Amino acid sequence: MYTLEFEKAVKKDFKNINISDIKFIKESLYSFVENFSFAFEQELLRTGKIKKLQGMDEELYRLKLRTYRVIYKKEEDILIILVVSVKSRENSYKK
Repeated sequence: MYTLEFEKAVKKDFKNINISDIKFIKESLYSFVENFSFAFEQELLRTGKIKKLQGMDEELYRLKLRTYRVIYKKEEDILIILVVSVKSRENSYKK
């Protein structure tokens, strides 16, 4: 079973998002974590809902949620999905 953790920077990201979208994002993330498995991940990769990001120092993934992009990483040895960033689509890939 995976758990959900947010990096401190996500709190800052949420300040730029309206409350109803924050609620949608959090509910979607908890559902994502609850249903997460290797088969579920493979299906989402196949459909394009999640994507492994290229050219990063660490293994990061992008999850599409409406117009928002959640950047996350998996730490399989301790079964945690750590949310790194939540931004609108146009700001997702800027460093």
